[in-house]
Amino acid sequence: MASGVFDLLHPGHLHFLREAKKLGDELVVVVARDATAAKNGKTLVFDENTRLNMVSELRIVDRAVLGHEGDIYQTVKDLRPDVIALGFDQGFSPEEVKSRSRQIGVDLKVVRITRYSHPRASSSKIREMLLSEMEGRN
Repeated sequence: MASGVFDLLHPGHLHFLREAKKLGDELVVVVARDATAAKNGKTLVFDENTRLNMVSELRIVDRAVLGHEGDIYQTVKDLRPDVIALGFDQGFSPEEVKSRSRQIGVDLKVVRITRYSHPRASSSKIREMLLSEMEGRN
């Protein structure tokens, strides 16, 4: 299982999902709800259903679902993954994820995926570049 906002799909997302897929037989991707993304300070370009549809169309993804609104561990309980892949910049502690999952009866492995090295491998860098381009044209 891998999760994220996936607002502006970019090579960093593809690296994350490709590496996550290597960890198991099936890759289920949890797309963050709009409210969850906003609570974590994200300004979205696309709504949750559009992001879900985009992620679902990726060949590497076997199944994409919207996350639970409010309790992220409810999604873990519902899906019962064997492995959770964390992105290099996701603020979760692997030990905490493993511990909290065990508390709800899900024994799993947590793997932190490495950073993808590319100058435009993050949504924030893409936004910065676009804003800079737009400001330069004014």
